Amino acid sequence: MEKTQDGRQRTIIEAVKEVMHTERRPLTYKEAYEGIIAANLYQFRSTDPLHIVRMEIRRHSEGVDFPTAAPTKHFRLVGQYQYEPLPTSLGTKKARLTNGSEKVAHAKLHVEKHKKEPLKPLEESLRNLREKYLRQLERQVISALKELDPTSFEQFSGLLMRSYGFEKVTVTQASRDGGIDGYGKLRVGLGSLNVAFQCKRYGQRKVGRPEVDKFRGASQGKFEQAIFFTTSSFTDDAIKATTQAGAVPVVLVDGRLIFQFMVEKKLGIDIEPFELPVFALDKAITDASEMISDGGPR
Repeated sequence: MEKTQDGRQRTIIEAVKEVMHTERRPLTYKEAYEGIIAANLYQFRSTDPLHIVRMEIRRHSEGVDFPTAAPTKHFRLVGQYQYEPLPTSLGTKKARLTNGSEKVAHAKLHVEKHKKEPLKPLEESLRNLREKYLRQLERQVISALKELDPTSFEQFSGLLMRSYGFEKVTVTQASRDGGIDGYGKLRVGLGSLNVAFQCKRYGQRKVGRPEVDKFRGASQGKFEQAIFFTTSSFTDDAIKATTQAGAVPVVLVDGRLIFQFMVEKKLGIDIEPFELPVFALDKAITDASEMISDGGPR
């Protein structure tokens, strides 16, 4: 079933269109992929075939424009997530493949014949190793934050707020904080919010509701929002107490969330580029086939 009636290797686009014509209804890219697999219409040579189907449908859809979009359009978006085939392919100069295109189709068989050891297990190992590395890095970062003295942790929390766009961030003096370690302003629309923050550099101990309530009480009447930073975590009661009718809302930021913020804002975290080439020859073969059927590069 991988070949057409004339013995030519079917393309991904042709396989998708065949599924859509068979179903006689708009399909999501996942439904199109499942139909291709069920009918054995195409042998994928990619480690993430579902992603390939999604990208090929989007690249060839009318009204969906981005830098790598194809000039030839075969589908149109129906609603928000479904696609259907166009009556005729837009931008195609020749309705049928030329002899050169048949050579491209033959190249697919050649690639399949000479395909080496599958890379997917190695790719999965690399991704799993990356997740393991991130978990270890998270533990290391949180451990280092716990070793900071209280003043340094308060200053670091203020720096984290600045990285998120807070202005006029100030860390209060320990003897005059009144239960508030610092404050700043956050622009919201045409106005701004006055925001207080509190910092607890704990080891294993969780921050409980009494501490959250006390911080809210110190912020009430002076601030519109409050942020509670801790290197540990919060109890269930503390989490439930973040919002109270008529009271200042308290945003809870635990150690894991602090780490995520640091990675996102590259604060105390350096990002080294690591490119992982992924085998996706299907896309190149499809592009080559389109270039030939459209009369060559323009």
